[in-house]
Amino acid sequence: MRNYQVKTISSLERGLQVLRVLQEMRAASLHDLHQATGIPKATLLRILHTCNQQDLVWQRLADGAFIASLRPQRAPYDDAEWLGELASQVLEELCERVMWPSVLTVPRLDYMETIDTNSPKAYFDEVVPVAPIGFRSHMLLGASGRAYIAFSPEREREAVLRRLREHDAPGNEYAHDAGWLRRLLATTRSRGYSVRAPEYDFDGRNSIAVPIRVHGEVLGCVNVTWRRTVMSAQEVARRHLDDLQDAVRRIEEGVAAEAPRRLGGPAAGA
Repeated sequence: MRNYQVKTISSLERGLQVLRVLQEMRAASLHDLHQATGIPKATLLRILHTCNQQDLVWQRLADGAFIASLRPQRAPYDDAEWLGELASQVLEELCERVMWPSVLTVPRLDYMETIDTNSPKAYFDEVVPVAPIGFRSHMLLGASGRAYIAFSPEREREAVLRRLREHDAPGNEYAHDAGWLRRLLATTRSRGYSVRAPEYDFDGRNSIAVPIRVHGEVLGCVNVTWRRTVMSAQEVARRHLDDLQDAVRRIEEGVAAEAPRRLGGPAAGA
């Protein structure tokens, strides 16, 4: 760039400094940013709010961390952080209607990983805390894993099941049982949602989950999770399945609207 004889804009410099620090740290609290930049927290909040209004920064629900937006880079639609950004506002509004917490998960090689949760916003979430970001839930026992397995493309599903068969871990034995798998797939597909396995009770909760599907791919899953002793899965589905499916539909529409079409054909469910 030419050496123009003009002054720089100090407020813009501070905003760009914050964005640069966020990109380097990937996720940061307000205190982290204050420590890294020396900018007063009140000023930081104004900068972050301005950046959020321009789709340059978003705030994760689970822990309140600020994250530099991936929207300007037009990230691939299977990027977990990008999906979390698109889903954040929808999850917050879902929590306002359902009042029990929800978790957003994405598939990894042989497990589902939690990437965000509206648990801090949930009215009914004081008794049993939700698993944290990065938690790995079982593909065949957790509700999210079951939703993914049931609705993912056949070749992708078989690849996951093959990996599960290679490891002797609790729950993986079901990957060898063709009859059990057929029943799981049929039941989940007919319902339109999955239910956590009864034996998968490590936290006193139960969950139902719905897959996020775009162009034939399952990008992730959203669940509703509650204290197991309060209601049955059937009762939760009766009360809240419509809200959960509507939330997932909005995420799918957001992804389809912003992501490049890497696969041909109409969006799933169209």
